[in-house]
Amino acid sequence: MMRYATPQSTPPMSPLHGTATPRTPGAYSEMPPPSPRPAITLTPPPSKKKQRRTAARSLRAIRAVRALFRSLPILAPACRFHGIVPRHGGPSRMHDGHVSGASRTTGTLFGYRRARVTLAVQETPGSVPILLLELAMQTGRFMQEMGAEHLRVALECEKKPPGAGAGIGRTRLLDEPLWTAYVNGRKIGYAMRREPTEDDLTVMQLLRTVSVGAGVLPNDVMGCDTAEGQEAGDLAYMRARFDRVVGSRDSESLYMLNPDGNNGPELSIFFIRI
Repeated sequence: MMRYATPQSTPPMSPLHGTATPRTPGAYSEMPPPSPRPAITLTPPPSKKKQRRTAARSLRAIRAVRALFRSLPILAPACRFHGIVPRHGGPSRMHDGHVSGASRTTGTLFGYRRARVTLAVQETPGSVPILLLELAMQTGRFMQEMGAEHLRVALECEKKPPGAGAGIGRTRLLDEPLWTAYVNGRKIGYAMRREPTEDDLTVMQLLRTVSVGAGVLPNDVMGCDTAEGQEAGDLAYMRARFDRVVGSRDSESLYMLNPDGNNGPELSIFFIRI
């Protein structure tokens, strides 16, 4: 005689065929959100009135020195001292590589590799830029040009005729809005002055402790969207000390020196109003 066993009740099977456990980072975890932007703690630049007074004092001092030298008699030396002749044909330099009569400033060239390169000039690495120029040249291409022995960037703007408007002649050279840009004698287009954006201030904030150096800022550090970051590429930067030389009201120059100060400037930037 056959016996039939009574079916035993079994607990229902989990749809995942296993005991539910807390989710751990892995293939099923979502991408983390981008890092928040750092708080901006940059010090504001000095007022334009103070800058005008400083520039006027510097210009008066230069004119006084020139007038003094013009009043002195010209003496022809009997022998030449080859050791004091400038090697690079530029402004005379002291032993530490500093251009005589120049003021120290901080310059930063940055931008996404497939976007236009931007020049930022600061009084100190932790201050708001006093000048922000966007050049009509991709950042990646500009960094390739930096591989040359000496890179010269010339920025020219037109001098307005007298009587063209109120206050003509009182505009500072670096306040000009539009420039014609040349790189090693080749015209690349135009450079436009603009006010710093949130992205610009973020870059300056992240580099506030960097005095000299070059590198790349990842997109997650910049707080950018992943798709936009992949399309524009990484943000490359190069920061260095510059010697700022004010020749006149219509001409200024920035000379970047190597950290060792032996091989002369690798980058020279000229601002000319003609």
